[in-house]
Amino acid sequence: MDLKLKDKVVLVTGGTGGIGTAIIKGFLGEGAKVAFSSTSQAKIDALIPTLDAAEGQVQGFVADMTKEEDIKKFVEDAKAHFGTFDIVVPNAGYEGKAHPVQDMTLELFEQTYMLNVFAVMLMLKYAAPTLIEKQSGSVVVIASAAAYEPTAGNSAYVSSKYAVAGLTKCVAMELGPVGVHVNYVCPGPVDTPMMLRIEKDFFGDSMTHEEAMAALSENYAMDKRYAKPEEVANAVLYLASEVSSHTAGMGMHVDSKVSPTS
Repeated sequence: MDLKLKDKVVLVTGGTGGIGTAIIKGFLGEGAKVAFSSTSQAKIDALIPTLDAAEGQVQGFVADMTKEEDIKKFVEDAKAHFGTFDIVVPNAGYEGKAHPVQDMTLELFEQTYMLNVFAVMLMLKYAAPTLIEKQSGSVVVIASAAAYEPTAGNSAYVSSKYAVAGLTKCVAMELGPVGVHVNYVCPGPVDTPMMLRIEKDFFGDSMTHEEAMAALSENYAMDKRYAKPEEVANAVLYLASEVSSHTAGMGMHVDSKVSPTS
């Protein structure tokens, strides 16, 4: 199937993380051009030679997604570099810290919401005018299966993903009438360094990685394993493409857990 992504310009935040890198590679493989953000020039310099991209096909930008001025500058600089953009993928996220509510602090909630919710809102705020002017394009937000499943002790992260799902649905209704389809992807656990940190936060040293993965995927209908970053990227490519142009406000799950709600 031709996803018709060749020569589309894509903005990806958090490009040097596990899922972000897989998303970049997926779009590059389809012939798209990619501008991505990272918190570190050293990380950008290390990643780009591994991407097997054509000259001028990919460009990294240093930006702190917890700062509005950096987000605005990233969108502006990426547009100036490529001349326009067609697809926006707010991917950068933070797992937060697991605590029961009586031990939670406002600071911990704010840290989690800043990256998982407010940074997404600001990316869409500054990207929307270009998409509205073009009257075409797509947005794919990286949310989480946690947007549908509460977890004891993880209120900051889970509630932030509920919030970003709601935000994305609202924006889908705002931008849909001008031809921009907006959706979100809900990965379950993904085999990335972030997942190893989550395991440590929840289980400490009481479980090995293999034991933790078995525990967290025991209710899956298929393989009892975490998703691969490439499987998340494949969902993003589909929702970003015109193949899914009649889909809006949908959260696509990327795990094999069968749930009565979606």
